[in-house]
Parts: sequence; structure tokens; C-alpha cells
Amino acid sequence: MDLRKIKKLIELLEESQLGEIEIHEGEESVRLIRYAPAAATSVAVAPVSAAPSAQSLPAEEQDSGTDSPEATGLPDGEVVRSPMVGTFYSSPNPETPAFVQVGGQVAVGDTLCLVEAMKMFNQIEAEFAGEVVAILVEDGQPVEFDEPLFVIRKTG
Repeated sequence: MDLRKIKKLIELLEESQLGEIEIHEGEESVRLIRYAPAAATSVAVAPVSAAPSAQSLPAEEQDSGTDSPEATGLPDGEVVRSPMVGTFYSSPNPETPAFVQVGGQVAVGDTLCLVEAMKMFNQIEAEFAGEVVAILVEDGQPVEFDEPLFVIRKTG
């Protein structure tokens, strides 16, 4: 199926109140499902996460969410984490450049990467504007739920 048709289907899904579109053309088919950001996390976490919940960890092992950059070994900035278990892709296909580069600027809603989960490619978008300080995973690498993917230094 032509990539332009798929992009058009994505636009139609975003503009409509539909939660899912499935199209068949001959032997090819495309299925697009819209997930709300919070719903995507809860749907992906429940069936696939094998990690113990924060409530079951001893207090000293719980992540307070306020780790300093020195404690985590990450550069200074906001950490973008994977909302699901899957495979990280820095570009839509091997022939195209990566969505973002270290040192590049991103705006709210810009695509940072794709995470493939269960044969579905999920766009991970920037939740704030800033400069990409670090890309923490390599193309094609498996990622876990809540694994750090990027560090972005907020601007303005």
C-alpha cells in the first residue's frame, strides 16, 4: 500500500471521532488504532509489563521522579521515556533521515521516534519544546516500558 494513502488514512483518523480504521486492498491491509496518551500507557502496561509495581517495591527502590542527572548518569534535561515495550526506530524507514538529531530543536508534537509494538508503529511525540541533548537508544534496539529514550533541554 502506498505510503501517501497510509498518511491520508492517519489524517482521516485524527480528524474523525473514530478509534480505529481498517482498510483492505487486495492482499494488503492496514489497521490504524487511535490511543489516547494515558490509555495507550495503561493498555500497553497491563498485559506486557513484568516489572513489579512501585507499590510492591521497598521504599528505597521506588522512583520518586526527582532523580538528579548525576544519580541517573543522564545529561541535564527532561527525560522522554518509552510508553510501551517494543522496538525503537529513529526514522520511518531505513532510507530516510532520523526524526531528530542530537543538538536539533523540537517543538511540542514533533515526532521523536517510532516504537513498534505488536506490528503497530506508534509515534512518540515531544511533549515540550527544546533541544535534543541525548538519544539514549540505537535504531532497531528493543525498549522496555518507561525506558529513557531521549533527553531534551526545555526552551522557553
